Amino acid sequence: MALSKIQPASIDLTANYAFTGTNSITSASSGTYEEKKLATLTASSSSTLSFTSSIDNTYNIYKFRFINMHPSAYEELGFQGSTDGGSNYNTQITSTFFQDYHLEDNSGQGISYLTGYDQANGTNFQRLNYSTYTDNDSNLCGELFIFDPSSTTFVKHFTARTSEHINNAASDAYAAGYFNTTSAINAIQFKMESGTIDSGTIEMYGIN
Repeated sequence: MALSKIQPASIDLTANYAFTGTNSITSASSGTYEEKKLATLTASSSSTLSFTSSIDNTYNIYKFRFINMHPSAYEELGFQGSTDGGSNYNTQITSTFFQDYHLEDNSGQGISYLTGYDQANGTNFQRLNYSTYTDNDSNLCGELFIFDPSSTTFVKHFTARTSEHINNAASDAYAAGYFNTTSAINAIQFKMESGTIDSGTIEMYGIN
């Protein structure tokens, strides 16, 4: 599967850009694109990881970075949004999901749309990957972008791309959709479909 690189901000691609730092790009025509790390949560047999502060109208885009997420059970990592500061995570989601893989021994590969991983105004946790094995060397990495979560006019779009080691294969998954609400999303929670997040780190960034 050939997926285009996710561009989390509107950047004039015809301009000449100069890198001014690790997370900053400057253009004479479009100003400065910056990321600021706002929070880091580290799992240790954690049932959930919740970001319940710093999600407001300070930033237009929020990015979550997954680093070496390792589950206690053969399951998927999912997320949901809250409109009440984290008291409930049951916002309606409409989404799409597809995944591809390639085995280490070159014996198989494929790409497919997974109907069981999408939602049509559902309130389940949105899956972000196919399934991560519990082998000691298996893990999940990737990024999730949520756009203008504080808007009280529009639905809130998200895109995510993850890469994982599963059953001696490279797996690449893409999920996208929107929270079907005009209320502000002010908290985000992550959890495995079942079991716990054995280890791993989730970082949250604000982008302007």
